Amino acid sequence: MNDATSPFADSTGQTEKITIVLADDHPVVRRALKNDMDKEPDLFVVGEASDGEQAIELVSSLKPDVVIMDIGMPKVNGIEATRRIK
Repeated sequence: MNDATSPFADSTGQTEKITIVLADDHPVVRRALKNDMDKEPDLFVVGEASDGEQAIELVSSLKPDVVIMDIGMPKVNGIEATRRIK
C-alpha cells in the first residue's frame, strides 16, 4: 500500500504518524519496544509509563492513538488502568 492509499494518510497523501504510549514497569522492556518502534517511520512513541497510574495520566494528557499496556504493574495494574482510560 502506498502512502496515498494508507488509512493513515492525510489530505495531502502524507502518512501521519501513529502515536503510542508504552506502559511497562520494566525499563528494559520499554526500551526494547521503543527501539523497535523507532525503526518504523509511521510510529512515534510519545510517552512511557512505569506504572498504571502514570499511564492513565499520560494517556489523558497526550491522547495517543495506541497504548501498549503491561498487565502486571505497580500502583494500578494494567487491566484497571485500561478500564479507567476507556
